[in-house]
Amino acid sequence: MSTPAGGTPAASVPDVPATPLREWLTPLELVVLAAIWGVSFMFQRVAAPEFGTAVLSELRLAFGALVLMPFLWARRSAFPARVWPKVVAVGAINSAVPFALFAWAAQHAPAGISAITNAMAVLFTALVGFLLFGEKIGLRRAVALLVGFAGVVVLASGKTAGPSLGLAVVAGCGAAFMYGIGVHLLRRYFTGMPQAALAAATLGTSALLTLPFAVAEWPEAPVSAQAWWSAALLGVLCTGLAYAVYYRLVQRIGASRAVTVTYLVPLFAVGWAWWLLDEPLTVSMGIAGLLILGSVAITQKTKA
Repeated sequence: MSTPAGGTPAASVPDVPATPLREWLTPLELVVLAAIWGVSFMFQRVAAPEFGTAVLSELRLAFGALVLMPFLWARRSAFPARVWPKVVAVGAINSAVPFALFAWAAQHAPAGISAITNAMAVLFTALVGFLLFGEKIGLRRAVALLVGFAGVVVLASGKTAGPSLGLAVVAGCGAAFMYGIGVHLLRRYFTGMPQAALAAATLGTSALLTLPFAVAEWPEAPVSAQAWWSAALLGVLCTGLAYAVYYRLVQRIGASRAVTVTYLVPLFAVGWAWWLLDEPLTVSMGIAGLLILGSVAITQKTKA
């Protein structure tokens, strides 16, 4: 199950029943998590033009890994040497490449565009399972995929961000597709592993992979304090701490319920960008959001 995080992790933890005494916390935590992941697209929109793609990705990966490193240290015995090549590969697919694609998209399109394309991760998980892993897709899921792709077409046809908008939509969908692959790899190779520790491992190795590109592209001009704060919050709050909260939710209420945060993230992302960045709300974004989120809802219904 993928998360909608603009660089949302994937969960391989099986569904578990919710704890009755904490049931009232779930809606609040889902809303808070959606707000945090929603603001991540705004932070990228602010920081990416000054840092560039590779540097912003590196900062996000590094800050996020540092926050989660205590989990990895505590469970280091669960990571023998033989698993690290797979950790590196999955980290590249599920973190390094998607984060870079979203950082690039943030330089060319409004924050809401990336957030809406990020919701396609749930649909791409089903598509990847069908294409690469022999999973049945079913008529209802097939219809959901067609509706979701129709939403992508509507989104890419908008005129809000100039000629680069279509490429930004492609980049966002590419990131969501990588998340879809990552979900299946995590299920295949890391089921039963400590999830927060695994997130620290994949983020940390991805930071090492991205580091040479970041060094080569380090900005020559001074970077503003606003961009630095945005990059730091993107890594610490929206990646590291948000991953920890998400995995806590998955362990308590199950992956299928936790992933409902997908429906809220684009709403918060568009709202934050409209409120704080004065980004416009357009008809094409509204229609695309309804189509994509509606198709995700159909997909989730078939899995229940």
